[in-house]
Amino acid sequence: MAYSDFDLLTVQERFGLTLVEDIDLFAAVTEMVPGERLRLMLAEWAPAALAMNTEKARSEMITAPILMDAVGRIGRRVRLFSGMAFDVDKERGLNGTCDFILTRSPEHYFIARPVAAVVEAKREDLIAGLGQCAAALVAAQIFNERSREGIGGPLYGAASSGNLWRFMRLDGDQLIIDGPEYHLDRVGKILGILTAVVTREIASGEK
Repeated sequence: MAYSDFDLLTVQERFGLTLVEDIDLFAAVTEMVPGERLRLMLAEWAPAALAMNTEKARSEMITAPILMDAVGRIGRRVRLFSGMAFDVDKERGLNGTCDFILTRSPEHYFIARPVAAVVEAKREDLIAGLGQCAAALVAAQIFNERSREGIGGPLYGAASSGNLWRFMRLDGDQLIIDGPEYHLDRVGKILGILTAVVTREIASGEK
């Protein structure tokens, strides 16, 4: 079993999570103005990615540029990893490849603690993507807690089809599925959420 084999019910039952739904986690998050490079890239390439309708096209032409724009706003303390193996506990199925991982670490060559967020790119089925993302968040939680400092705190994730985004938060054994589903025409809100999620983690880590 791997991350891609999980659905929400399996994650909930296997790892003893309490599932909370229909909470607007990011109602207070301020929208950001997309950078000029991102705006031009989405205008040119998002229609092509949606027409091709493959996970690879949507991931490369829509999801990745949005994540890169968000990371560029935060600075060098955050790293974005794409398509990296994240084998944390193979016996429990917490292994495989994550589409995107955001870390609060300066390391370029490997995923280092602490992981802050996971984004899974899907073609259309966001519900399936939520189960996959939730499993990856459980793995990230275990990964962070294995550090000498025992890094804790909430972790965030998203399932993205490029034109649609759905977020979640794992805090202890509580998994909250964000109520709203954000369309690409609200890319400013998506950027605001991504940067808020990671910068909050940076602030808490520096106290």
